[in-house]
Amino acid sequence: MTSLMAGPSTPGLHLVYIPAVCLLIFFQGYYSQYLFSHDPELAPGPLTRRQTVSFNVLLAILWWTYYLACTVDPGRYLIPRRPTSSSSSTTCDSSAEFDLDPKTTLNPTRRWCKKCRRPKPLRAHHCRHCGRCIPKMDHHCPWTGNCVSMQTFPYFLRFLLYTNMALLYLARLIWQRAGAIWASRHLPAYLGPSVGSLIGLTVLALVNAGTVLALGILLYTTVKGWVFNCTMIEEWEIERHEAVLARLDEDHRRGSDGYFWGDDDEPLRERLERIEFPYDVGVFANMAQAMGTRNVLRWFLPVFGGGPRINNETPGKGAGWEWEENGFNDLPGLWPPPDPEKMRQAKRGGWPGAMQQPEGRLDEYQTPEEVKAAFARRQQEDFLRRRRVHARQAQQRPGIIAELEEVDELPGTAEGNGSRNYERAGKPLWTNSDGDRLWDYGVDEEVEEEIVPTRVDDDDDVPLAELIRKRRVLTREEDG
Repeated sequence: MTSLMAGPSTPGLHLVYIPAVCLLIFFQGYYSQYLFSHDPELAPGPLTRRQTVSFNVLLAILWWTYYLACTVDPGRYLIPRRPTSSSSSTTCDSSAEFDLDPKTTLNPTRRWCKKCRRPKPLRAHHCRHCGRCIPKMDHHCPWTGNCVSMQTFPYFLRFLLYTNMALLYLARLIWQRAGAIWASRHLPAYLGPSVGSLIGLTVLALVNAGTVLALGILLYTTVKGWVFNCTMIEEWEIERHEAVLARLDEDHRRGSDGYFWGDDDEPLRERLERIEFPYDVGVFANMAQAMGTRNVLRWFLPVFGGGPRINNETPGKGAGWEWEENGFNDLPGLWPPPDPEKMRQAKRGGWPGAMQQPEGRLDEYQTPEEVKAAFARRQQEDFLRRRRVHARQAQQRPGIIAELEEVDELPGTAEGNGSRNYERAGKPLWTNSDGDRLWDYGVDEEVEEEIVPTRVDDDDDVPLAELIRKRRVLTREEDG
């Protein structure tokens, strides 16, 4: 599958993305000038001095903005750790322990990255390509080999803007020559351009049209996210939240006994409620926040425009850590909305097969026997639940259920994973209306923690590993 925003999803092609973009720029930017000046019969002739200067200035800006979009650091969180004899601070690449108060602004919603083993600030996601948590991650763009994030968004937007300007300028030059050829179509062929020039102009026009269409759509989606202060990942989360609420409303309207949620998930359904997207704080404020300045002139400067920078001098406060909210929700920090599937599996102790760490290490609070037993139990529970869902699908299938329905085969099979081949044992393969998952945007879903506010005295909301750890601690205290 190919996405205009995230590019082809075929593994192993990341090494050809940037060379392909450079080749496309060379072909349209410089072969076109060679073609226009090589054949004098290609009316209206070679480019004028003004056209040559204008077009090459646009090309120079295009190259520079593309270089910045590829090389600017997407951001790195520097989080303080517990002082040791070696050092007192670390980055997201270490596995040190942190002496943090979960009530502080550094970790207000207790979001945690399992792979970085660090608190995950709001609007941050772990990029599976960059290998770290990225502030305000929009998506990982293979065409730049970089994440579109809080720090790189202004450079990515300027690259798209000037690229579309250069493409439209070239389209105008091609249109002039195509119009001249059409006007002289009744003249003898030997009086017109050569066959090679006609073929070159045709190929150039087709490539230019396709690139204008693709990058025009990408510029539109980028500007839309800029105006509404909403990343592509957050748009996916909004669509998922709306679909979950629609299914919940449908169950209530039809008086269902738990078609989707299951008979044992009534408490989970009661905790689901509409959460408004909190980061849309007004058009100008949204745009100024994304560009890092309220000076409109600097927004579009290709050289001295700059952009926002994460504030690592005071971790937990400032840019990249705190985000202004519109106040539509009762409490701050509620986004993203809870995922009912993650809530259900967290209540049961986690996803089957997910108790094993990415590096092959087991959870430090569980023995291998406990992991195997939990895996077998949850796998059987998921299989039985899917059979119940499959039986009910024959009787009633609302439209929203068709969007969110789970696979019927055993987890981990090729049939269950479909053409997308997402091998997530026991996980439903929910996609948005475009068929995209967070995985397609570069997010490492295996380490994404759900925001589910919990009470200290509510053992139903505590993960299984944490309950085992508490039990062992209490046992040791009683023995002592």
